[in-house]
Order: sequence, then C-alpha cells, then structure tokens
Amino acid sequence: MVTTFQELIFDPEVIRRFDVNGPRYTSYPTADRFVEAFDAEAYRMWLGRRTIGGISRPLSLYVHIPFCNTICYYCACNKIITKDHGRSAKYLKYLGKELAMQSEALEGSHDVVQLHWGGGTPTFLSNDEMRHLMEMIREHFRLMPNGEYSIEVDPRKVDAVTVALLGELGFNRMSIGVQDFDPAVQQAVNRIQSLEETQLVIEAARASGFKSVSVDLIYGLPKQNVISFNRTLEEVIRLSPDRLSIYNYAHLPGLAKPQRRISEADLPSPDAKLQILQLAIRRLTDAGYVFIGMDHFAKPDDELAVAQRQGRLHRNFQGYSTHAEADLMAFGVSSISKVGPSYCQNVKTLDEYYDSLDRGVLPVMRGIELSADDLLRRSIIQALMCHFELSLESIEIAHLIDFNSYFAAELPALREMEQAGLLKIDNQWLSVEPRGRMLVRAIAMVFDRYLRSDRERMRYSKVI
Repeated sequence: MVTTFQELIFDPEVIRRFDVNGPRYTSYPTADRFVEAFDAEAYRMWLGRRTIGGISRPLSLYVHIPFCNTICYYCACNKIITKDHGRSAKYLKYLGKELAMQSEALEGSHDVVQLHWGGGTPTFLSNDEMRHLMEMIREHFRLMPNGEYSIEVDPRKVDAVTVALLGELGFNRMSIGVQDFDPAVQQAVNRIQSLEETQLVIEAARASGFKSVSVDLIYGLPKQNVISFNRTLEEVIRLSPDRLSIYNYAHLPGLAKPQRRISEADLPSPDAKLQILQLAIRRLTDAGYVFIGMDHFAKPDDELAVAQRQGRLHRNFQGYSTHAEADLMAFGVSSISKVGPSYCQNVKTLDEYYDSLDRGVLPVMRGIELSADDLLRRSIIQALMCHFELSLESIEIAHLIDFNSYFAAELPALREMEQAGLLKIDNQWLSVEPRGRMLVRAIAMVFDRYLRSDRERMRYSKVI
C-alpha cells in the first residue's frame, strides 16, 4: 500500500510527548552494546560457520573510505580530514590485506549481491585507486549480475569522467550528499555546493546507466527555515532523484567535535524543525514519492518501494535494503559486519588498523553474539521499522513464546502509546497508526531490553 501524506498525522503535542533520545536501529543490539570480549577470533569463527545446516547465504560487502578533503561541521561520521592523497594509497594496501584475510576465513559462497562504498568520501580516491580497489574486491569475491552496487559521491569532487568510470566498474546506484542548497546554511556548516554541480553529477549518473540516484537532505541545520528549505525541496524535486533521505540533524557537540563550530543560537527551534519536516513530507509525497519509513522516500517503481509493498524490506547499517538474507562483511576502519547471529566492529584509528593487519590479526575492536532474546527483539524492531506492523502469531511460532507473557513488562508502555493513537494492538497484530509512523523509533525502543536497564540516552539523537 502506498503511504500518502494524508496517512501521516502530525500531532505536535503527541510528538513532543514521545520525541525522546533513541537509537536509529540500523542494528539490534545497537553498536554501543558491543563488547571487547567478542574479538577477531570470534569473528573468524563465525566466518567459518556460514555453511552449518547446509545454508550458505549471499554476501553484502561494505567498504569504509574515511578520507575527506574538507570538514562538514554537522558530520558525526568516522572520518579523516586531509588533502594528502598519499594516505589513501597506504590505506588501500591495507584494505587489500583485510580483504584477503576475511575471504580466506570465509566458508561457503563468495557470491555478492550487494556492495556499498561509504565514508568519509569514497570519491576522495583517485580514478586509478578506485579501479584498483574494485579489482581487489573482485579478486576475492564474485559480484553477481543484477546486484545492488552503490557508492556515496561528493558532487564537489566528481566530474562526468569519474561518474562514467564508476559505471564501468560496476556501480549501478549512487548516493549524493546535498543537505541543503541555501547559501546561508551551506556557509554555516562549511559545505559550499552549487545546484549546478549537483545536477551535473545526477545527469552524468543517468547517462552512465545508473539504476538509482539517491539524494541526502538534513533538517534542523543552522540558519535553516521553512521558506529556505522549501526552495531546496523545489530544486530537489526538479532533479527527480529515485530515492531521498531526509535526516534529523542531531546536535551533539560533546560527541562530535566539528559540531562545536555550530552556534546553537543559529539552530531552528524544535517547533520550526517539525514544520520543516512536515513540509518536506508533504512536498515529497505530493510529488509522488512513497514514504518508506522513518526518513526515507522512493519513487513507486523503485526497488525499495516495491520491496516494502511485498513485505521484503530490510534495515541494516546502510539504511533500508532489499537483501534481508545476506551476511554483511565490512572492511576498513570503524566498519561493522553482521555474520550469522553476530555483529562486530573494526578498530577506529588508522594506526590500530595498520598495526593489527601487520600482525596478521583481523582488526576487530568489539562485537556481540546475539542471544535468543536479542534475535527475538531484533525481528520485532525490524518488522516495525520496515513494515509498520507485526504479526504476533508469526513471532510466537518463530520464537516459541507467548507474546503477552514474554512482553508483560513492555505492555503498559505499548498501551500508553495505543491510547495516544500511535499504534493498535490486539491478539493478532501490532500495527503502527498514521499518528505513530514518524515516531516508529520511539515504538521500537519499547522492545529494547538494553535501554530498559540503561536509561541514559544522551548518546542518541532525538526521534524527530
């Protein structure tokens, strides 16, 4: 079913009541719950156990390129600001080592259905370096025909020649950071990017045969207001990307040092942020985009929208995906893998990364092996985030539980949300109502056992 703006109800009072700090649930348990006891050997063991039961899942690969030419003040990603391209040459050498080590430990199929290069700025790499990196990947893995192969692109550093090369290398999806076209906003966040250079990259991607172009926007940035953001939305709709993401700016200067350069006085008020978001959703849905969930939109014929209609939508560290069955192997500093019932994260600094690989040890910093309870709660959170509904019977059968007994401690919070109009719950279904769709993170949080035992949520951004 296509979700229209009319099916999303903005109730400011309800939003203020339930708009709390909480995770984005690209994983459950969230990465801050990983433990150092899960180390390189534990990860190696799970790589070697993929064929147990005769099942060999396809693979999704993520490669983290941490380098950026300039710093965007809003950014909380793990990145390294440099103009020294010698650093990327050394990094590529070590990525090659990690690709070899992980692939050697991998039992079962090396078939890849999904690949994503993220950052930082993957296009910080030179054309020859990107060519070399893809050769190394293909040396150890088999990229399947018709897979999803995506890359994050900074339009300020890419021309039509580079875009054509990306197409030749096998990429068929592109994510472009825009955030906001307003000059005052761009100045305030140190990201000067013209409409013209953005349009050039999108047109080059289409000319090079890319199946999907996605644009990222952020609401809540300094100097932003409803009128200026409406102009940005007009331009974005004219550019007609296949997918859009509109993220909430989380101002956490204590955790993200670059954000200290942003004056809090320049930030829009919570009510203004809500108005900007409301405007964005109305404009995008009126333009024909489908509300996928939380902060994602897609054209009705895009694979994400189709997957949602067919109940195949999945959520992982790259956002929404159509490959729920894939194991995720990640490479590079700070990257996170998901293999079988386990997650693990690589070390966060280049020195630690290089040292570990020099010693012949996978650069794992921490991870977690999921318990039966974790797997149950993960499946619930996935269903809510992707489909806005949960079949209680299917959960009971799959996990051998009685829902009402198992979640007796959670039911009062769910009933409170039901009374507020966020959801409906009966003996068969938990369904997120139109009033609750924008607050689906808050609903998911009810099932987060770790949050119940740890009420400290300041490390997380607001839901809205």
